[in-house]
Amino acid sequence: MITDARAPGADRTRRILAIVGASSGNLVEWFDFYVYSFCSIYFAASFFPKGDATTQLLNTAGVFAAGFLMRPIGGWLFGRIADKHGRRRAMLTSILMMCGGSLVIACLPTYATIGAAAPFLLLLARLFQGLSVGGEYGTSATYMSEVAVRGERGFLASFQYVTLIGGQLLAVLVLVILQASLSDADLRAWGWRIPFAIGAAAAVISLIMRRSLAETASTEVRQRKDAGTLAGLFRHKAVFFTVLGYTAGGSLIFYTFTTYMQKYLVNTNGMPPKVASLVMTGALFVYMVMQPLFGALSDRIGRRNSMLAFGVLATLGTVPLLTALRDIRSPWAAFGLVVVALAIVSLYTSISGLIKAEVFPPEVRALGVGLSYALANAIFGGSAEYVALALKSGGNEQSFYWYVTALTAVGLFFSWHIPKPGQGYLENEP
Repeated sequence: MITDARAPGADRTRRILAIVGASSGNLVEWFDFYVYSFCSIYFAASFFPKGDATTQLLNTAGVFAAGFLMRPIGGWLFGRIADKHGRRRAMLTSILMMCGGSLVIACLPTYATIGAAAPFLLLLARLFQGLSVGGEYGTSATYMSEVAVRGERGFLASFQYVTLIGGQLLAVLVLVILQASLSDADLRAWGWRIPFAIGAAAAVISLIMRRSLAETASTEVRQRKDAGTLAGLFRHKAVFFTVLGYTAGGSLIFYTFTTYMQKYLVNTNGMPPKVASLVMTGALFVYMVMQPLFGALSDRIGRRNSMLAFGVLATLGTVPLLTALRDIRSPWAAFGLVVVALAIVSLYTSISGLIKAEVFPPEVRALGVGLSYALANAIFGGSAEYVALALKSGGNEQSFYWYVTALTAVGLFFSWHIPKPGQGYLENEP
């Protein structure tokens, strides 16, 4: 276990290497999770041959959603493992499950070979991956927060979102390379399996890196009676619901300006799909680069002040930004507006895991971080696209702008209750 966060030299180097090891797994987890979504257009007919292309894609989307809904269970399960048996064990188990899920999909026989067992096994693999990615956030956020050097926790912990966004971008990049290298027929026949095989291989590398990580949860913490239990967590229910409150707004606006924004630019603005893809790829890259900058800013001004700034700017800026993005015609101007929106979101995402870790005691920290994040994402973040499209189809799209504004205002309210510097648990630990 690493015991002195203020030690210079070799100890600081070990801590940085530990951040790299933990964040590498986060990159692989999110790469594997999103490869499914990006490649589904090519393998949908292999597992759901009946019906038209739209029906096939809906079936694969349903399997994707099932994986998403497993996140709260993963947040609870891996949070319990991390608090009861150690962060390292939870992270190793999580990456192993993701590796297994990707490997199964890469090798899975199609409907033509094994019939109805094919979609069933696909669903089963995605459920395992959903459990894995649901547990990854809480355990890696907790570990990275505990191992980071005091005074640089915001900067170092921000690499969790660097790798989260990087995993999505890497998934897109692999698909673009395959599209340029293989014919459409080859991609549909067997090429779609390559990204899953890459993900499985990368998970093995990350597994090896994580095996060398030092444990941050002491034996004393793990042996406490309420370690990793819901009863222990809800002794801090005010803290839990505070975290849930500001995570709801943060999750919703994150998915609004990342996952949903490409569809918004196409369906609402009228931008050509390829142009919208280029705009969002560039914007996401800038967003990824911004995370350490905003994380370092939080080390200067404090996590609470960063969250209050996020709440104020998001509440005041969401409606004007979405309205401008609806009417603007220049792709460059759209890119600029999306980057502005993502800069506001970065005030939250760069320290998303850290601000949760700082307010929970160590015996329920991974459980509190993981479960609050997974619930908020499943309820609010994961439903962002559905709510937006439902309101648009009902002719009331602007209501979605105000829905996001209202949730960020709720987040601002709960951010006011974040402990001031020196009052959090993690800040008083080495």
